[in-house]
Amino acid sequence: MGAIYLIRHGQASFGAADYDKLSSTGIEQGSVAGAELLRRKTAFTEGRTGSMARQRATAEIVLDWLGAGALVKEDPRWNEYDHVDIVARHGGGVPQDPADPRGYQEVLEASLAAWVRAGDASPCAETWPRFSERVRGALADLVGVLRKGESAVVFTSGGVIGTLAGHLLGVPETGLLQLNRVTVNCGITKLVSGRGGVTLVSFNEHAHFEGRAARLLTYR
Repeated sequence: MGAIYLIRHGQASFGAADYDKLSSTGIEQGSVAGAELLRRKTAFTEGRTGSMARQRATAEIVLDWLGAGALVKEDPRWNEYDHVDIVARHGGGVPQDPADPRGYQEVLEASLAAWVRAGDASPCAETWPRFSERVRGALADLVGVLRKGESAVVFTSGGVIGTLAGHLLGVPETGLLQLNRVTVNCGITKLVSGRGGVTLVSFNEHAHFEGRAARLLTYR
């Protein structure tokens, strides 16, 4: 039986000119996640990251703790959905406002729901069905290279993790719209693969952000 650990990237720079960059909090979160994986003494034989800067930077920080920096391979199929395009096409193009992150989140969630409802008829460059197919393909290919007893780590985003968790539970749309909203930055989701297929074992573990590290707990 193989295991796959999905790590959500650290906090991005909401409202900044370059959103796709870890904030100072995001950098600290990566170190905490790295220390947590080191504590677990999990040996990884495969590593993947999307091509987004926040995903790659999180991978670099975490894998530095494990002494496994050369392990990760870049695969853009692990990238997040394009929230700017989705909000532009389904939410009126409301910009990120650092003074009102909750307001933007409400617009984003409504836009995502409309994106899902539109299916292949969405005017977005990537529709919901194509996004879902893309991330499921990335997972299937990774599972295919793992041998019995091997483990992999993936650095990706909340929408990808929520969608895959939902897919494994039989409700991919719910995964995107409900599980996605509660994923924490640098939370850990664990999947196992065996004769019966891939199973969701744990979702969004974040005990490493309790106690003295509680100040680092963020959702966006």
